[in-house]
Amino acid sequence: MAAKSKNFRGTSYHSTDEKARITVPARFREVLKDGEVDGVMVSRMDGALVAYPFDEWQVIENRIMTKSKRNAKLRQFRRFFVGGAQECMCDKQGRILVPKDLRDYAGIGAKEEIALVGAVSHFEIWDKKKYDAAYEDFEEVLNSGELDDEIEDMGL
Repeated sequence: MAAKSKNFRGTSYHSTDEKARITVPARFREVLKDGEVDGVMVSRMDGALVAYPFDEWQVIENRIMTKSKRNAKLRQFRRFFVGGAQECMCDKQGRILVPKDLRDYAGIGAKEEIALVGAVSHFEIWDKKKYDAAYEDFEEVLNSGELDDEIEDMGL
């Protein structure tokens, strides 16, 4: 029997419901259940949303706060990434309701197709059309050979 993963992996496609709630995939909920609280901190990044377990979010906040406060770009990042983050609790059906301002940033509304993408320590929530476009861009970069050295350095 395989050991239960404590990481977010894989991609799932869902639709938001009429209230724009997002169903968290069962395998992601299993990772969240390892924590003390069944929910995530959600913020914005790269035109999508990022969702972190609360314990992982605390580590990230601490790292961000140790960076120079004199750097205007880092202050701006802190302002929008940390300051714009919201706590989203899972309901009994495993859904989260992300605040409208974050959904608007990612282009996610009610009854919209979305992609939930595991990224080991967290997962991303994408509007499916944006995700498909980002994937096409990635394929172009991959096929161009731009990442060949980095991929080889990882032993892949």
